[in-house]
Formats: sequence, C-alpha cells, structure tokens
Amino acid sequence: MINNAWLVPAIPFIVFMTITFFTKRFKNLSSWLSIAGILASFSMACVILRELSMSGQRHYEFSLPWFESGEFQLEMGMLVDPLSSIMMVVVTLVSLMIQVYSRGYLSAEKNVDFSRYYSFISLFTFSMLGLVLANNFITIFACWELVGLCSYLLIGFWHHKPSAAAAAKKAFIITRLADAGFLIGILCVGFYAGTFNFLNIEGLIHEGQISSQILTIMAVLIFIGAMGKSAQFPFHTWLPDAMEGPSPVSALIHAATMVVAGVYLVARTYTMFDAGPNALLVVGYVGGFTALFAASIGLCQNDIKRVLAYSTLSQLGYMMLALGVGGFSAGMFHLTTHAFFKALLFLAAGSVIHAMHSNNIWDMGGLGKKMPITAIVFIIGSLAIAGVPPLAGFWSKETVLMAAYSSGHMLLFIIGEIGALMTAFYMFRLCFVTFGGETRKHDAHPHESPWVMTIPMCILAFLAITAGFIGSPYLNDWFQGFVCFDSGHAAHHRGEHSGHQLVMIISLSMTGIGILGAWLVYGIKAINLDFVKKTFIYKLVFNKYFFDEIYDVIIVKPFVGLTKFSVGFDQGVIDGMVNGVATVTAGCGSFVRRIQTGLVQSYILAMMVGIIILLVIWMWGG
Repeated sequence: MINNAWLVPAIPFIVFMTITFFTKRFKNLSSWLSIAGILASFSMACVILRELSMSGQRHYEFSLPWFESGEFQLEMGMLVDPLSSIMMVVVTLVSLMIQVYSRGYLSAEKNVDFSRYYSFISLFTFSMLGLVLANNFITIFACWELVGLCSYLLIGFWHHKPSAAAAAKKAFIITRLADAGFLIGILCVGFYAGTFNFLNIEGLIHEGQISSQILTIMAVLIFIGAMGKSAQFPFHTWLPDAMEGPSPVSALIHAATMVVAGVYLVARTYTMFDAGPNALLVVGYVGGFTALFAASIGLCQNDIKRVLAYSTLSQLGYMMLALGVGGFSAGMFHLTTHAFFKALLFLAAGSVIHAMHSNNIWDMGGLGKKMPITAIVFIIGSLAIAGVPPLAGFWSKETVLMAAYSSGHMLLFIIGEIGALMTAFYMFRLCFVTFGGETRKHDAHPHESPWVMTIPMCILAFLAITAGFIGSPYLNDWFQGFVCFDSGHAAHHRGEHSGHQLVMIISLSMTGIGILGAWLVYGIKAINLDFVKKTFIYKLVFNKYFFDEIYDVIIVKPFVGLTKFSVGFDQGVIDGMVNGVATVTAGCGSFVRRIQTGLVQSYILAMMVGIIILLVIWMWGG
C-alpha cells in the first residue's frame, strides 16, 4: 500500500475535478461523493501508517523528473515517513469529520451551493496532503500556495458578506507577504545546496558541506513563511478574522490543515534548524511570545469563535516553542492531539451558533439543559485543551512543558505555564457563560443539533479523551519513539523524565487555578470583575493591543495613499502626455480636414493667394 501512497491526495483531487465538471448541478451527489472520497483516503492513510510502523524501513520516497538544465534536475515527488504518515491520518480524519458535519450545518442555510463548498473542501484537502507528502521544496511550495488559495476561497465562502470578503483578502495578502521570505529561503537552498530534495539536503548537512551561518539564514527565511501560515506574531492578525467563514471551515483551517502547515514545515526541515546556530532559539521565542500574547487576548473576547481562534494562536505558539527547545516529538505530538480537540471545539461552537443564530457568548446561557450532547463534548474539548488528565491535551502539553524545562530555557518554561493558566481560564469562561445559568436571549429557541452533526462531534470527543495515550507511558511513549528525531537535541528526550513530577505538579496547579478562577467569576459569580473592564489594560487587551489599528496606520493607509498617488500620477502625467499628443494631432487633423474642401475653385484661389504672398515677400525683400 505504501507504493500507492500517491492515491491518498489523488482521490480528493479527482473528486474536486468530478464535482467541478460533472456533478456541479447535483448538490447532494457532490457532497456524498466528497465524503466517500475522503473516507477512502483516510482508510488508505491508516493502512500506510500501520505498514510503516511495522516495517523496519524509516522512509519510502517516490519521485518523477520534471525538467533538467545541465546537471541540475528538478523532481516532483513524495516522501512517506513517520512524520508524513501520521499527518496523513490526522488530515484525512479531521477532514472526514468536518465534511460529514457540514451536511447538517449548511442544510439550515438558505441558497447554499453545496457543490462549490465541497469542491473547495476537496481541493483544500488535496493541497494539504500534497504538502504533507512533498519530498522537496518545490513540491511543498506549490502545495503551500495552493493551500493559501483554497483558504481564500473558503474564508470568503459567504462572498455576499463584505466582512467575509475582507477577511479572505486579509488572510491571502498577509500569508503572501510571509511567503516572500519562504521563497527567498528556497532559492538560497537551491543556490548553496544544489538540490531541493529534503533527504539530499539532510545528507549534505550531516557531511558538513553547508556552513552553519548559511544554514541559520536559510532556516530563518523558511521560518518566516511558517510564521505566516501558522499565524505567529507579527503575522497573527489574519487568523481571528478568518472566523467569517462557515464554522466547519473554521474547524478545518484551525485544526489539522492550514495553520499547522507552518509547524509541519519547521518539523520537516528540522535538520536545517538544528544545525543552524540560534535558528531554533528564534523559533522557540517567537512561539513562546505568540502563545502568551494570544492567550491574553482570548481572556477578553466575547465572540465564541474568536476565543477559539486566539486559543489556536496560543496552541500553535506552544508547538513552535516545543520545536524551538529541541522537543521535536513533543511539538508534533501536541499538533496531533490539538487537531482532534480543536476540531471538536469548533464544531461544538458551530452547533451552538446553529441553534442560537449568534456568536456572542453573552446572548447564550443555560444551553447545557437544552443542548446536552453539545455541552458535554464542548466540556470534554475544554478539559483536553486545558491539560486535565487523562485527556489527550494533558499528555501532549506535558511533553511540551517538559521539553522546555529539560532544555534549560526557564523563561520559555514559565511562559508555557502562564499560558496554561490562561488557557484553562478562558476555556472554562466559555463553558460557564455559554452552558451555565439561564438563557439570556429570550427570543431564541435553542435545540440539539441533528445526528449528522452530533456523531462527528462524539467521535472527535472520543479521540480528545483517548488520543493522548499513544504518547503516554502506558503505551511506552509510542509516538515519541515512532517520530523520533536523531539530533544533538536528543538529550532532551533522554532526560525527559528528570523533573517530570515537578513539571506535572506545576502545570496541574496552573490548570486548576485557571478553572477555579473561571468558576468563581463566571460559575457562581463569587468574584465581580466589572471594575477591571474600566482599566486601561483591559481595554488594551480587549482591542487586541490595537495591532489592526497600528497596521492600518503604518502599513495600510500609507500603501493606499501611495496607490492613489500612483493612480493620479499615471492618469494626470503619463496619460496626460499621451493624451496631449493625441489631442494636438487630432486638432491639426481637424484643421487640415477643413481646408480640404474638394472644390477646384477653392484650390485655385489658395494657389493665387499663395503666389501673391510669395511675390510680396520677394519684392519686400528685394
């Protein structure tokens, strides 16, 4: 089956082409065709993962020549290894759950183009699977850009809404800016390494044929591209606005596809980062700052999807932090578990929005009684992301914090622990406000979602509970051993258990304090924090530190002003000169046309007048 791994991304692409050209008019057929296609891909991905885990070989590579120039040959190919095989399963499973859920979610919307939606979803899945399986920088960059295009199409799916169109453009433009750094990094790789193939580059690095300074530059440039896709500071502003898309799209983008592409890129090129001095430190501190920065904003947001969006930013920061401190397996483990509980949280939030027709958590309340299944799975997701044992998030977050502690970067460890406290607080703030108390919006009639929506949520809730065990001592840390990265940072993994109890006590204490604080403030309302809303710090955080406004002043408005000046210069000066020549020519032509009457008498008269003038001039001159 491994030899046929190319079928995993090929099936969604075939579905996309089929829907686009043949079944576009048949909306139900298009949706079920897309679901059947991703189910087939998921089944194949599971078989490939099983075969790879049982075989002794660490990777299988397939490539085809694209073009040659002298001794240089460019290939398009795929690489199946532990990293890509796990990502294939995660991407196809989450996409399958979201596609099934979408059948129920979108059926309540009027005039929804199911065919267009499912064709975009299929193309998106193909792009992400192609990115995951790419064996060289050229292939991964092509799929990388296709993922960006698909995200633009899906975020702006409600194209009749100006806010959705603006959010789609914002996501596309910001990620393209970051991709400029990625492209420069790829060109540097081609220039200094003479190849774009990942395995060949790793061989050159192990042989010491590329200087560490050059590797650092290349790694940082590539990381800029990863920062854009994974919305790391300062490229973070597009991700919360991406909530303008349908809730299933939000789950797809924020769980296992687009936003983790940057984390996966760093993991895929980890040899380069590991060999480049200080490159991993850049990754770690950018991730740590993003985790803390985004978590602080999530404390104050009132839109249920935006709280989850900032939660995603924070968790992506955790993954980057783990990679930055040498916790390769920890970062990928957290990526895997996060895909399940974050998809669950977004689908549960979509179920609430589907019932309440509002995103504002203060319009909700008392939904635990009227939507029991949604409430239970949302609480399970919240417990998982908060790191409560034995749920999936507990095991993966512990490995991240343990990697930070073992690396000796205590500042990053402290940032991670503070982020854990904030995460627990804002997630259970959501739980108590949304599902506790009484319904505040009296004209609403909340009800439980249909089975086509609740079944995917229940499956993801089961995974949010159990998926973490693949990286737990109960299964001999199977995940870490399977994706283990052999480098100078392997000592971090060998020393993971030193201080393990201390880290666990601290992290569980932080989680407990966060949940207790949310219960006191929003559960039993024993603490009133209304006075906080009047402070400058609250207003600063509530307004997302005014980064959108700052970018608007220092980037958007100057750029728009420059554009208007360019338009005025082009129309007034450049076009004025061209149009002026045309006007003079037309005027001369009009004057000459009036002289040419076609009457012989007029021509004889003109000749006589001319002769007389010449005679007068001759006589005057004489």
